[in-house]
Formats: sequence, C-alpha cells, structure tokens
Amino acid sequence: MVTTADRQSVARASNARVRDPDLEPIAEKVRRGERLTTEDGLALYETPDLWTVCALANVVRRRLHGDVAYYNVNRHLNYSNVCALSCSFCAFYRKAGADGAYEYSVEEVRAEALAAREAGATEMHIVGGLHPYLPLSYYTEMLAAIREAAPEIHIKAFTAVEIVHLARVAKRGRDGYEGIKSILADLSEAGLGSLPGGGAEVFDDRVHDEAYKGKIRAGQWLDVHRAAHELGLNSNATMLYGHIEERADRIRHLEMLREQQDRTLAAWADDGGLRVQTARGHDGRETNAVVLTGPDEQYTGPRLPTPETSRTGYFQTIIPLPFFPDDSALEHLPSPTGMENLRTLAISRLMLDNFPHVKAFWIMQGLELAQFMLQNGADDLDGTVVWYDITKLTGPTTHQETSVRDLQRAIRDAGFRPVERDTLYRPVQRDGKAWRVAT
Repeated sequence: MVTTADRQSVARASNARVRDPDLEPIAEKVRRGERLTTEDGLALYETPDLWTVCALANVVRRRLHGDVAYYNVNRHLNYSNVCALSCSFCAFYRKAGADGAYEYSVEEVRAEALAAREAGATEMHIVGGLHPYLPLSYYTEMLAAIREAAPEIHIKAFTAVEIVHLARVAKRGRDGYEGIKSILADLSEAGLGSLPGGGAEVFDDRVHDEAYKGKIRAGQWLDVHRAAHELGLNSNATMLYGHIEERADRIRHLEMLREQQDRTLAAWADDGGLRVQTARGHDGRETNAVVLTGPDEQYTGPRLPTPETSRTGYFQTIIPLPFFPDDSALEHLPSPTGMENLRTLAISRLMLDNFPHVKAFWIMQGLELAQFMLQNGADDLDGTVVWYDITKLTGPTTHQETSVRDLQRAIRDAGFRPVERDTLYRPVQRDGKAWRVAT
C-alpha cells in the first residue's frame, strides 16, 4: 500500500532538478503520467544525465509500490540442457550424447519438488533446452508429478520457445495459433500455473538471424503469451541485451511488449473505468494506451490488475537480462557495464508504463547491483533460486543460492520494506516452512 510518506517521496523526486535540459520534456511527461515515445526512449539512452533517468524511474516505481520491495522463496530446475538449436549467445546447450548433456527423469523431477516443498518454496521455475526426442507426455507427466508431490507450489515453466517446440513435437505446429493454445491448455490441465519470460531475447530480425537463427521470432513469442493470457495464465517478459543489438532495438522490443499489454489489459481497464490514452505504436500507428504509472489523481480505482480483477492473464514483470559472453560463440564481445545495466533497467521501467513490476534478477545482475536497482526502478529481486544452470555470473558452479535473510537485509539496506510474494505477487504469510497467501 502506498502511504502518505511514499507520496511525499514521489513529490520530492518529481520536483528534483533535471540536469540535462533535453530531458525536461520527458520529465514533464512522467510527472503528468503520459506515455513516452520512441524518441523519448532513445534520448534516455543517449543523455549523459543518468541521474535524472534513474530519478524518473524511481518516481514511477514509488507511485506503484511505495517502499515495498518483493522477493520469493523459489527453486529453479533446468530439466535438460539438450537442445536442437545452437544459439551463438548460449553456453548452456549441449547436443544429445555430448559431454555434459543431461536430462531429468520424471522421478528425479518429483524428488526436486519434494525438496522444494521441504524448503518452504512457493514456486518452481522450470525451463530447459529444446530436446529433440522427449514427447509431450514427458512434460505433462513432469507437471503432474510436481502437483502430486507438492500441490501448494506454483509451477512457472517453459519459455515461449519451448511451447512452440512442443507444438511441433506433438504435430500441432501446422495448427498455428490454435495449436499453441491447445498445448498450453494441456500443460495447464497438468499443473502449469504461469509462464516465465525467457526466449524473447531482442525482437529484431537482423539480430535474430545473426545471433539465434532458427529460434522463434517476435510474432510467435508474442502469440504464445497472448494465448497464455487468453487461457488465464499470467506471464513475464525478458529482454536479453548487450550483445549485437543496438539501443534502438531495445526500445522497439519494449514498445512491442507494451503494445501487446495494451491489448491484453483493454477489458480490465474498461471494467475499472480507467481512461486510456491515445499514443503511437512502434510502427507509427495510433493505439490505445493503458497507462498504470501516472500520478494518483488519474486513478479512481485500483491502478494495477490482479488475478481476481482481470478477465485474462497479463504480463506481470519485465526482467532485463545482461548478456554474458563467457563460453559462448560470442565470447569475443564485452559484457554490458554496470552503468549500462542500471540505465537499461530504469528505461524499462519508464517505457513499460503498463507493466506492474520490474525485476532486478540478482542472479544475473549481482545482489549488490540489484539492491541499488531497487532505488532506480526495480521493485523485485526474485528469490532464493538454489540452482541456476543457464548463466553463471561468477565462478564455475551453478549452485547460486541466497537466503531469505540476505534478501531481506539487502532490501532493508536499500531503504525498502521486504515483502515475500508468491508467483502472482500476492503477499505471503509464513510460519517457518508453512506458508499461505495473505488475505
């Protein structure tokens, strides 16, 4: 809940001096709660006044969440690193039979679910490679095994790339959108609760063809999430940046996510009497904009959708992910700097005015930088994680775990109030390992 003190903090931040006069029109839009344009996004990237970019993102962040910062108790499971693709940015995949290739059995997945339950986890986050030989039944049996072993745990699983792959495996690829939707329906019936945001990379054909040719393009990725939303499943979105893309590509990526969220939230906004704005999309066409990040006086009711108030699922969170070149085919490229990471997250918060949350994923940002990002647009650090096999920020091990105490301390040291959440951003009340969604 946003308090009077929070509103005073927003007012002070909104009135802070803008050092770069070119940013004053953008700052005024943020103060008024107006949608930013492509040109605004590029100006935020090019300005030397990073302080103002971050300060504006903090205004928006505090309007939405006050002094709250979220974390969760979760477990990641990468069920297989065998993949039919060979994306040049990826150091995770292996070909079938190669050294280091692995795949979990359903019983091994069940054991992981029991361990997660014993640890008090509220979520299992499950993704893997595009295994060329595993049938659809493997995935539905995996979900059913988790649901049987730990029925209270929310299963967030399978990127859009995996969903399209499963449609092909099940010979529904020719059915297009309906085939994708039927796969999601089968997975949902087996226990799937929501989708993570992986596989988006950057929505640009040039970048796609050079860095991850063979992977699904923007249209299919967006279609998977649209189908999930229509079935009532929430999802996240990512942007992998800092490799061969340009900053303009990042802005376009954010705009395409924003425009799909506009369409997704249209019915929710109409139900709540939320006034929509008229804006220009990434292709120059006029669009109806559902803006959630304006000043309080623009909203007569709740400004954020919830699973209880929305007729459909929706995008919950944007997760900007910096590229790590080590051991990939692009290892000759430098990683993005900490300042570039901070700027990109702040711009994501400002451009995605219809996304409720922005996550500083501590596994890929580092806990110290993620902590600082809470003051510059982010409201979520993710969770305890334990094993994360996709990317290693430092060192040779994939055992990347932090404790609830460390997450809470990082949040408090950054000046915020830690709130444990479940996958759907509902506050959690906990008594040791036992937990329930707060009422």
